[in-house]
Amino acid sequence: MKFGISTHAPTWGNLKHRLISMVLVLFAMAAVPAMATTGHVSEADLVLPDLSDLSLVTFFSGTSGWTLLSYGLLVCIGGLIFGAVIYGQIYRLPVHRSMAEVSELIYETCKTYMITQGKFLLILQAFTAVIMIGYFYFVQHLAVSSVALILIFSLIGIAGSFMVAWFGIRINTLANSRTAFASLAAKPYPVYAIPIKSGISIGMLLISTELLIMLCIMLFVPAELSGKCFIGFAIGESLGAAALRIAGGIFTKIADIGSDLMKIEFGIQEDDARNPGVIADCAGDNAGDSVGPTADGFETYGVTGVALISFIMLAVPEPAVQVQLLVWLFAMRIMMVVASGISYLGNQIMAKRLYGDKARFNFESPLTSLVWITSVVSLIITFIVSYLLIGHFTVNGQSYTNLWWQLSLIITLGTLAGAIIPEIVKVFTSTHSKHVREVVTASEAGGASLNILSGLVAGYFSAFWIGVIIVGLMSGAYLLSQHELTTIINPDYAKAAMMSAVFSFGLVAFGFLGMGPVTIAVDSYGPVTDNAQSVYELSMIEQVPGIEAEVKRDYGFDLNFKTAKFLLEENDGAGNTFKATAKPVLIGTAVVGATTMVFSIVMLLTSGLTENLEMLSLLHPPFLLGLISGGATIFWFSGASTQAVSTGAYRAVEFISTHIRLDEVVQASQKDSKKVVEICTIYAQKGMFNIFMAVFFGTLACAFIEPFFFIGYLISLAIIGLYQAVFMANAGGAWDNAKKIVETEMHAKGTDLHNASVVGDTVGDPFKDTASVAMNPIIKFTTLFGLLAVEMAVGLFAQGQQSVVYALAAVFLAINLFFVFRSFYGMRIIAKKEAL
Repeated sequence: MKFGISTHAPTWGNLKHRLISMVLVLFAMAAVPAMATTGHVSEADLVLPDLSDLSLVTFFSGTSGWTLLSYGLLVCIGGLIFGAVIYGQIYRLPVHRSMAEVSELIYETCKTYMITQGKFLLILQAFTAVIMIGYFYFVQHLAVSSVALILIFSLIGIAGSFMVAWFGIRINTLANSRTAFASLAAKPYPVYAIPIKSGISIGMLLISTELLIMLCIMLFVPAELSGKCFIGFAIGESLGAAALRIAGGIFTKIADIGSDLMKIEFGIQEDDARNPGVIADCAGDNAGDSVGPTADGFETYGVTGVALISFIMLAVPEPAVQVQLLVWLFAMRIMMVVASGISYLGNQIMAKRLYGDKARFNFESPLTSLVWITSVVSLIITFIVSYLLIGHFTVNGQSYTNLWWQLSLIITLGTLAGAIIPEIVKVFTSTHSKHVREVVTASEAGGASLNILSGLVAGYFSAFWIGVIIVGLMSGAYLLSQHELTTIINPDYAKAAMMSAVFSFGLVAFGFLGMGPVTIAVDSYGPVTDNAQSVYELSMIEQVPGIEAEVKRDYGFDLNFKTAKFLLEENDGAGNTFKATAKPVLIGTAVVGATTMVFSIVMLLTSGLTENLEMLSLLHPPFLLGLISGGATIFWFSGASTQAVSTGAYRAVEFISTHIRLDEVVQASQKDSKKVVEICTIYAQKGMFNIFMAVFFGTLACAFIEPFFFIGYLISLAIIGLYQAVFMANAGGAWDNAKKIVETEMHAKGTDLHNASVVGDTVGDPFKDTASVAMNPIIKFTTLFGLLAVEMAVGLFAQGQQSVVYALAAVFLAINLFFVFRSFYGMRIIAKKEAL
């Protein structure tokens, strides 16, 4: 059988139904034997303590933990209102009809894409639902109503990722036209203020929604089901984020490369209205740089929280300690929403005073100050609230008066990482970076070849330095954890020392996310600035009859087209930089947070660190083989996602180059533009389906092969994934902004130098926006989903069903390799003459 690619929608319906049936049959086989208890306690078995029990612990002289956290619901609602108010403000900003029409066309395209992805997500959910039903109903013997509640929260996780992503594209497609119109007044401040306002709206709504759902699980779901519902919610989040990140990353880079290469082939400007690929490129900016990161951010905050909650419940035996740590943890999450809101408002007042009347300023400056102000405010609030809540942490009459500042300092290390890592990233990706300028210099002498080599160097060095920063911060957290935390976390000191270190790593990841809304805001800044340029060109506002008089009469200012285009291009460079800064923060969080989740699986497999510890060693062959396999998976994923982009881009270029009309029309037809969008969607879905199914069945196979093989696999996946992702993301960022320097500072469009920089940028596109960014949700989905899979395998093995376990492992591995094969050889570029 020959796997060819066409531009017709692939017919996967029968394949999907067969696979779903196969999984059902396999897990029916696995679940038929009566499952005996293995004696282990997992996340799914956790029973949360009674937060309303005043006999356990009280706060502020008589307030229960339940009452205290219930006030957090009001903060979450306030965050939602904050986001909604800003949405209304952006909607009411002035915009010319020609630009509004373009942004609405982009939104309609994105809406169609999102509806298609929503349907596809439900198909993918069917696969995870089978595993969850098999585990919770057949293995844990829960009631149908309980299993249904867990599945509902899994769907809520998917819906949460999906809806915040939808909100992101809606407000971003409003902000792009408003930003483009504001540039016409030749004043830079509004060109900065509108995208960051859009971004903070997304950030506040995203974090508030995620926290609201988690608080509702904590406060209102029965204690015996809350742990299971947290797992279901987290798996749903991870599924939504993984699918939207992968598909969005493939879609956007197919469109971006297809559109960009026309600049070389036909010598046209960027966002030329005659290019049928431009609308797809604009939609892709939202699909890849708004939908993907928003869903990813939603999942990141949820999964990290679930990992820490699970750890507290697994590692800490004393209910009073559990309550105090859980309340403190959620209070920190609540106050971080407040800190971000205060910091944004304060930074805007300062930015308005400093830059409001300036004719030109560095767009990166107010964004940088926002990150640092938020970091400082979060740090201060962390210490104040920690002192108020656990300043006199008491266990069995013993008071621990230093614990509050030790825990605060550990979180602060993570919060500082959220500010320091962006600064390191800017060293390698900013338009002011010496590394990026070296890429430009190399291109002047050596063309595209040296451009690519210099970008690779920037990526490699950035991975090294970010690794050094993360190791340094985690080392500091480890040292701080070996004091009072060890005395309260577990009565066995040997266990407590290990558990405290892992908990501190989880808190570092928690601190990474301390500036949640602001991290999302600066990330969302990029797609607005990128689209604003496109909206300007596609609106063809310079050719609108009587536009100068109309704008003067209706909006009260004189037009300045030349300055407007310059401001939009310069601001896009700042957007590129801050898109790049957010990626390593989310990737680092995935790795550090996965450490906590992997430890939970270790607790399961070692009966609470009491047996099988020798299996966690390089001397245990399955563990070593797992380490090797995890690294192989990272490189497969990088290749498979890039292959999907390459093949899709080939088809897009093939179509665009034969349908572009430069002499006959002033604007591409909607029919041709829609066809390019269709090509992007087809290959995004096919690439995502192949990758997801390979990850899904690969996780099952590894979990069933041998439990400690799976632990090695997860560790390798996280560590190698960190460096591969950072390298790819920052190399791509360097190439992207090198092109921006050539265009904005050197005004060298249409030259050989510009062509070389475009080649480098197109190489970097799948690096920075497809393969690298999707590793974050892939790592977390594998860890979370693998938790259920490994427990099923352990249960079957303990019941004497070894042959069933190995048979299932073989079947899962065969299906995994089938989709691995399809991800490469089923997505090959086939020339026209071969396809005939």
